[in-house]
Amino acid sequence: MRLIPKNSYCRWRALAVASWTFQEAADPSRITERFLQALWHHQRLRRDHLRTLDGEPLRVLHPGFWNREAGPDFRNAVLKFGPAAPRQGDVEIDLHPRFWKGHRHDQNPAYRNVILHIVWEGELPKPAVLPTLALKPYLDAPLSELGAWLDQNSLHRIPLDVFGKCAAPLRDLPVAECEELLKQAAQVRLEAKAAQLQARAQQAGWEQSLWESLFGALGYKHNVWPMRILAELLPSLVPDKDRSPPSPSVWQARLLGLGGLLPGQLTGTQPHIDAYLRRLWDIWWREREPYSEVILPRVTWRFNGLRPANHPQRRLALAAHWLASGDLAARLERWFAETLADEKLSESLVEVLQVKHDDLWSWHWTLRSRRNSQPQPLIGPPRVTDLAINAILPWFWIRAVAGKNTDLQARAEHRYFAWPRSEDNAVLRLARARLFGGQKVRWIKTAAAQQGLLQIVRDFCDHSNALCDQCQFPELVRELRGEVE
Repeated sequence: MRLIPKNSYCRWRALAVASWTFQEAADPSRITERFLQALWHHQRLRRDHLRTLDGEPLRVLHPGFWNREAGPDFRNAVLKFGPAAPRQGDVEIDLHPRFWKGHRHDQNPAYRNVILHIVWEGELPKPAVLPTLALKPYLDAPLSELGAWLDQNSLHRIPLDVFGKCAAPLRDLPVAECEELLKQAAQVRLEAKAAQLQARAQQAGWEQSLWESLFGALGYKHNVWPMRILAELLPSLVPDKDRSPPSPSVWQARLLGLGGLLPGQLTGTQPHIDAYLRRLWDIWWREREPYSEVILPRVTWRFNGLRPANHPQRRLALAAHWLASGDLAARLERWFAETLADEKLSESLVEVLQVKHDDLWSWHWTLRSRRNSQPQPLIGPPRVTDLAINAILPWFWIRAVAGKNTDLQARAEHRYFAWPRSEDNAVLRLARARLFGGQKVRWIKTAAAQQGLLQIVRDFCDHSNALCDQCQFPELVRELRGEVE
């Protein structure tokens, strides 16, 4: 028996994606609405330059939630047009401006809350009915690159909780081959994350792309976009080089203030929290005027289903300490340059990212919670793993690739594949059930193996249904079984 030939997974993907919608993006004459929806969902745009077809500046505070049912393509987006206050509403996506009336959206009550019409290209109809944004001039990478990237990040849903047709052939595959399969899929995922970092770095610089990625990872699935928007504002908040870095309290006032998360009223129940809020308001009152037009409305955030430890107020308090230190990127560089045993990777990065103490947030989960009996860390190993796998290691990897430094590239890859697994979640449990038929897979011991599992689901399950109709992955695994025997 021999292991899976290197790059087999990439070869399988190339065979499978020949019929996928996003591949049409390589041909501008075959752009589809689904491709435009994916561009908007992932915001693969030069967001600092957006203007509607009538020339009005547009700022995306939240792109909205992808609607799988009838009606507008995205619900509850938060957008800011020119100097006006942010607006919340729906977004509809068509290929051309004339389709707004051509599809009779103007006569359908389901579309009455649409505040932005997104198209590929075209001229604004006269008279104009809605603000309209053409995406073509604002892509953050060439069409061919975006098509490939979106192929790797196209998960819309996880199929129903039934065994997939790939479960039987995967069950018969030796563990070593399964591990190699997930490793190759994880490599695809690493490169996809790195490509997005590089695209942003070309616009804003390497360190800024890191901050935006870190903030986005701190937002988890519910609050990725408002966190990224705050990170995009950081350059306007950084002090002059001749001045000392602001304190954590100053940064907390700025981040909570800009995020619209600084309560307007005192709690009235906990004097030490009220004193903290007064201190932050004393700072924010003096600074907020220049930023009044970019303060995020509270509707930008989602709080339902959040663990108290993941509340955005607490995560921004953590980020404030990183910013106040003034040397987070340098500390990460030193950490990356160290020679570390695999079993020390997580522990060593926790030491870099951990905050020793915060007078309030070490003792409280939220501004409304009771004081904990013992101080709690602002970040722990599970969250550090998320940051390492989704932001820090892809950032080091793509910088090494861009600099043609094969040694550093290999170091980033080694740490990525050696990193211990993260916490389990519903998506991973369902993916294991689909792919492995409910059998226990104790050999999944690394975060990269989990990433590979997710990538297979995105590459194949997403392009089929719960019954695996027309899915090519089961047959590819059967071919692999013969390939390694």
